[in-house]
Formats: sequence, C-alpha cells, structure tokens
Amino acid sequence: MSIPSFPSRLPQVGTTIFTTMSALAVEHGAVNLGQGFPDFGCDPALVDAVTHAMQAGHNQYPPMAGVRALREVVSGKTQALYGHHYDVDAEVTITAGATQAILTAILACVHPGDEVIVLDPCYDSYLPNIALAGGVAVHVPLTPHSFRPDIARIAAAITPRTRLLIINSPHNPSASVWSGEDMRALEAVLAPTSVLLLSDEVYEHMVYDGAPHQSAARFAGLAERAFVVSSFGKTLHVTGWKIASVCAPAPLTAEFRKVHQFNVFSVNTPMQYGIAQYMARPASYEGLAGFYQAKRDLFRAGLADSRLKLLPSSGSFFQCVDISQVSDLPDTEFCQWLTREIKVAAIPLSAFYADGFDQRVVRFCYAKQDDTLREALQRLRGL
Repeated sequence: MSIPSFPSRLPQVGTTIFTTMSALAVEHGAVNLGQGFPDFGCDPALVDAVTHAMQAGHNQYPPMAGVRALREVVSGKTQALYGHHYDVDAEVTITAGATQAILTAILACVHPGDEVIVLDPCYDSYLPNIALAGGVAVHVPLTPHSFRPDIARIAAAITPRTRLLIINSPHNPSASVWSGEDMRALEAVLAPTSVLLLSDEVYEHMVYDGAPHQSAARFAGLAERAFVVSSFGKTLHVTGWKIASVCAPAPLTAEFRKVHQFNVFSVNTPMQYGIAQYMARPASYEGLAGFYQAKRDLFRAGLADSRLKLLPSSGSFFQCVDISQVSDLPDTEFCQWLTREIKVAAIPLSAFYADGFDQRVVRFCYAKQDDTLREALQRLRGL
C-alpha cells in the first residue's frame, strides 16, 4: 500500500534552529542558552493553587472564552497597568499559549491575498501562520543592530491590501523595546487606515531600568484596532503550561472566538483556576522586571571583558552580541562552533529573518539559574 502524496501547506518549514541547537547542546554537553525558557521552577504556591483546583473538582471543560475569574484578573491588570478597560465577557479570551493566540488572530482576520506587515527579525511562528491563512507577508526590517522600528518604512509598506501589522515589544529575539514615542508615531500612521494590529506582548513584565511597558492598550488609536497578546507562561515561569490571553475590542474578539472555538475550544481548566487565584495578588508579577534585570546584569557583567560586543537588552530575557571581533564565521556556523568547542549554545539571529540576513549577531537566553549563567560565563570568558 502506498501512502497518497499531497502538496505541503508549509513547504518551506523544516527542523527549527531551536531543535537543531538544543540537540547539538545535548550531544556536546553544552550549557544551553539557546532556547528561551527558564531552567528553574515556579513559585510552589502556584502549583498548590492548581492542585487545589484539581482537588476541588475543576477538571471538566471550562467556558470557551476562559474561566471568568481569570478573565477578570486579565481585565483588572490591564486597567491598572495601562489604563484601558476590556470587558470581561466580550473582550478577553484565554488561549492555549501565545502561539495559538497569534495563529487564531491571523486566521480570524487575514483572507487569501491580504497583506500582513512583519518586522524582521521576528518570532518564527508569524510567517507560517500568515501562509496558513493564505496571506502575503510584507517584510519591513527593524534597524540593524539597534532594532529600532523605522516608522517611515512601515508607513511606506501599507497598501490598500494591507490587513494586519504585527509588532512585538519587548522584542524576541533582539531584546529591544518600543518607546511611547514609537507607539504614538505608529498610532498616527495607522489612524487614516483600516489596518488591524497584532501586538505580541508576552514579555510585558520584563522591561528594565525603570522604563514602563508601552502596551498597545495604552493608546486609544491602537487599542481600538488591536489584538493584544499576553503570556502567563512567561510571566509565571511556566512556559510548558501554554496559557495566554488576548484582549481586543468586542467586534474583533467575536471574530477571534469564531476561530478559537474550532482550533482549541477551551484551555486547561484547573490551571486557569489556579492562575486566577495566584494572580489576584499584583505581587505575582510586580517584581518580575527586577528579578530578570538582575540576571541580565550578571550576564552582561560577565561578558564585559570579552570580545563579544554587547548590544542593548532593554526587555525580554535575551541578550544579543556582535561576534565580529571573535570570528569570521557566519552566525549559524559560529553558533555550531560555540556549542561544540566552547560548550555554550546560542541562536543565530539570521534564523529570525526570512532571507537569512546575517549581521554577525547571536542571541543568548539569560532566563537561567545564576549558577547556570556563571558556568556559561566561565566558558565564554576566553573569547
């Protein structure tokens, strides 16, 4: 019996660089600073809250939009931090992680032939999601090395066929952060258009040096057209739980939920109840910036005397470095060499560009135990 063949929906997609580098790290016993997830546990009180929810019988399907208590937490937090009220019933949806949220938003509003503006480098799910919707990705580069948004280039990329713009701040992979001035400039550019906005804000609580996170929810002209994506996994150090939220105006949420109910329907019930109980206390996220800034500062101090040139790390839990003074290798080959010979794994930034643009920059993740970071720094110190 032969298996029928069919054309791939994603012919350009293969093994990701994250899978490749993690496998290489295991093979060579390297400290893995490549993939972006913590190597430490969450607050035991959060696990207790989820356990209590299970024991209390919260183990069947929740409402499609999410447990109301958790949607109330999201709405209240957004009001308190960003000054924008989202209706709990009509404008907040709990999702199976941010990746599902992003796919669902794109499928909800992008029709075949619609253009979607993406800012390179970008998170690796954006382009496959656009392809699955039949959309056309329009690439606008962030400024090399600084990764600042070029608002004029974004404006020039908008056409009558533009349906959606995707932004991400704090930014993965570059660790740059959009300023209030950036967001106001974008608000002015989009004002005369019908372009929708997908604002990927999964690192919202990881903005450093006293700067506030500039959520799209802060700006009326952006909030009225935006899907705002947040992540409990990133905020609570539980990336494997795959729970996130999307806030959007009621008409956008109605379309979002039409897709959501058929690609996932609902999200893990006891974890929703547990997170709702745990996050009722603002302390559950208020100290996150200081916690990760200390790790950033430890990592940057350890590389200060190396030939790796530190680029700014204003948010997220990533540190990018320019490798030009260390090696002439392309960034992907350098990361492979670094993993084999120095036994520290990183991710080449070219992997986040559709055209593989190599600016001799690689990304480390410092969301690790301090001892893990010190071990990596000891190995990197000779570079």
